[in-house]
Amino acid sequence: MKMSRLLAPTLREDPGEAEVPSHRLMLRAGMIRKLAAGVYDILPLGLRVIHKVSNIIREEMNRSGAQEVLLPTLLPAEMWQETGRWGIYGKELFRIQDRHERDFCLGPTHEEIITDLVRKNVRSYKQLPINLYQIQTKFRDEIRPRFGVMRSREFIMKDSYSFHDSEASLEEEYKNMFHTYCRIFDRMGLNYKVVEADSGAIGGGFSQEFMVLADTGEEEIFYCESCGYAASRESAGVGKYKIETPNSKLQTPKEVHTPGKKTIEEVAEFLKVKPEQMIKSLIYETEKGPVLGLVRGDHELNEAKLKKVLGVEEVRLADEKVIEKVTKAVVGFAGPVGLKDIKIVADNAVVMIEDGVTGANKTDHHLVHVVFERDYKPDIIADIRFALHRDICPKCEKSHLNVTRGIEVGHIFKLGTKYSAKMNAVYLDENNQEKPYIMGCYGIGVGRTAAAAIEQSYDKDGIIWPNAIAPFVIDIIIANTEDKDQVEAAEKIYQALPIDDTILDDRPERIGVKLKDADLIGFPIKVIIGKALKEGKIEVKSRKTGEIKLIELDKAAEELAKYVR
Repeated sequence: MKMSRLLAPTLREDPGEAEVPSHRLMLRAGMIRKLAAGVYDILPLGLRVIHKVSNIIREEMNRSGAQEVLLPTLLPAEMWQETGRWGIYGKELFRIQDRHERDFCLGPTHEEIITDLVRKNVRSYKQLPINLYQIQTKFRDEIRPRFGVMRSREFIMKDSYSFHDSEASLEEEYKNMFHTYCRIFDRMGLNYKVVEADSGAIGGGFSQEFMVLADTGEEEIFYCESCGYAASRESAGVGKYKIETPNSKLQTPKEVHTPGKKTIEEVAEFLKVKPEQMIKSLIYETEKGPVLGLVRGDHELNEAKLKKVLGVEEVRLADEKVIEKVTKAVVGFAGPVGLKDIKIVADNAVVMIEDGVTGANKTDHHLVHVVFERDYKPDIIADIRFALHRDICPKCEKSHLNVTRGIEVGHIFKLGTKYSAKMNAVYLDENNQEKPYIMGCYGIGVGRTAAAAIEQSYDKDGIIWPNAIAPFVIDIIIANTEDKDQVEAAEKIYQALPIDDTILDDRPERIGVKLKDADLIGFPIKVIIGKALKEGKIEVKSRKTGEIKLIELDKAAEELAKYVR
């Protein structure tokens, strides 16, 4: 490709709409343009990156034994109604009707559709296991699209689904996908961690995320340097440890008037106690009835953990009417002491509080000197809070957790029979008995991966692409397009190198403009055909290291080819 013919409208100033480096730099480098909120045109340079990411994914998925399919984007509501997700998925689902007023959605994910395909075409255990994947556009009506292609309403994703006749078979394929994903991200030259994760709306029993490490990452990663444990904030566990409190005297609970003091901070200041001495009481509504969750005053309840502990699909904070009905008090004064007809779930740290403070279930009143077991007995004691930096590692229970930041680019799930059982998707086993498929699910955000690579590697001048996913690896720059010798030498090198990885900047622009564009776009190797040509040499500069080499013109093609192998 020659730059004189390339649509690459670079910008010198930072766009006001950009919030993160990848968004800013993809706009400035002429890779994307905004069409609507969360919807982007992908320009030639951006699409080349998308294709390179997709090709690596496709090659490694094929190598793994998976088979590529292409499923519809327009999905009938009936499939989603079979699993109950039509009502559960929420406003992120783009819902439309055809001319016959039949309900459809634009696919945000394809568990139901792939399950339908397999139940109609795979009937025997002899046809299992099978893993089908696609690279396709997805749609999610994000409440706040942001960060460019990082969180958009229309995006490209690789999603794959495996079907099995046993848990052992699923485990084998899960490991296969784990190693396949590691190869994919290794080939892309990305620095990443694999973390335990919450399965979210997809569901299933176990999942892991592949997180590209970046200071600007939107998610926290908790990890232990001693045992290698790593988890996302939503699923990071907390090892058990004893909390020392200021007062260990086992006095009888005492009711204290706390007029208008509802928050942890207000009550702690009013009673002159530390937040870690307080028992924060939160009432949730679930499909199994109201639940009281207890966490320490300086901790935050993790609703994903609470859902798992309770075995429910959804938890949501109760409204004022429910709270007043349960506690006989206005919002802000709930507590576990004397509360009846409600399940109580306490975090591990709560039961270690030796002299607690909590709501008295009476407006404008709290209880002090509250003690576990003597004054209240939870139905369940479990880890239901968000982890914090320096918490005890839940795996080795010896070292402390550290925190870094990352961007989720891949997620692998063990779905089990969550979808197959609801959709009556069955196969015949060796005894001719019908059994539901055991499923796995494996996704990679293609555009997110490209953006994450930028978030991980950029500087004040622009993007620093890994060679494997750069739009072009080598940028041949003609310093003076009126110098026939320079033009001839550049053309000769250009013709000798792989066309898919080489671009020739033949524009009649000043050399400074060309160098700035090269750094902004992030071509890994700049080849400058300039003054050194008089000595039979050309200049080669690495975008990543800044290292400059002078090489002989007659050896240029051979030397430069090493960068694109």
